Amino acid sequence: MDYHFLPKIELHLHLDCSLSYKVVQQIDPSISIETYNESFIAPPKCTDLVDYLSRAVKGFQLMQTKEQLHLVTLDLLEQLKADNVIYAEIRFAPLLHIEKGLSPFEIVQTVNDTVTEGISQTGVEARLILCTLRHFSEEQSMETVRLVKEFSGSNVVGFDIAGDEAGFPITDHIKAFEYAKNNNIHCTAHAGEAKGPESVRETIAHFHPSRIGHGTRSAEDETLLSFLKKENIHLEVCPTSNIQTNVFDSIEDHPADKIYNAGVSMSINTDGRTVTPVTLTSEYDLLKKTFQWNKEHFLKCNTEAIKHAFISENLKKELLQKINTAYNSA
Repeated sequence: MDYHFLPKIELHLHLDCSLSYKVVQQIDPSISIETYNESFIAPPKCTDLVDYLSRAVKGFQLMQTKEQLHLVTLDLLEQLKADNVIYAEIRFAPLLHIEKGLSPFEIVQTVNDTVTEGISQTGVEARLILCTLRHFSEEQSMETVRLVKEFSGSNVVGFDIAGDEAGFPITDHIKAFEYAKNNNIHCTAHAGEAKGPESVRETIAHFHPSRIGHGTRSAEDETLLSFLKKENIHLEVCPTSNIQTNVFDSIEDHPADKIYNAGVSMSINTDGRTVTPVTLTSEYDLLKKTFQWNKEHFLKCNTEAIKHAFISENLKKELLQKINTAYNSA
């Protein structure tokens, strides 16, 4: 079965990890394809998450002006269209883009306006999630979550925490997630990637997200899997990325199949389309080959993604109809 032609939903996608060579060339023509392959794309096996994250730096260094942010955002929507993604939630950390004098507000406004433009140009529905990072201070986390509130009613629909979970504790970010809860802001949080199931438990207990970014190491704890199922907490699973960051040795060791069979709500995502050089089509093909997944698995994952998306019920219904029609007639 050719999954390229089927519509897809993506919930876990980093803007600064998805710069195509085409857009990098537009921004800085001096970057050769060799440099791009070496500096922007992570190798199939990094030493760990920190090694992997060093590649993202190259991306956000080229995203410091309104024009650069505009180019990169439009380019990603074009990539999504080519991959037959009909809805995506794109995340980025506004505070990483202030090096050339843009204010965090201007940064979010630029990306938000570009998403509106990209939706009308490509037909791909997209929304934005603003990220704080593990190494940020309490003030920086608060500044980020307040931006989510400030842009409520726009394409900005949620709040996330990303970065090195093993290297930095959660303490500086509890206040920001409390603020999110008190202001009815949708939350997801990276956990259970560089650290084990205890990281997922801690994140849920203190941040109360409705989704977990990655969360794959929950599979090491049967009680936790049961809890996630019971509480309907959705895992945004990114298979190839987890192999690159050395969370698992090989794709055969990846717990995607175990999580699915445990009945936990989950979706399949790329994480980034450059640092991890994949598409959703290639991830689907990989799971088909490794675990013999078929269209029923992908229909279920896409359905769960829509149910847990940070959007209106009307848009959910519309997307569900498109997915069901396509998969049932495939």
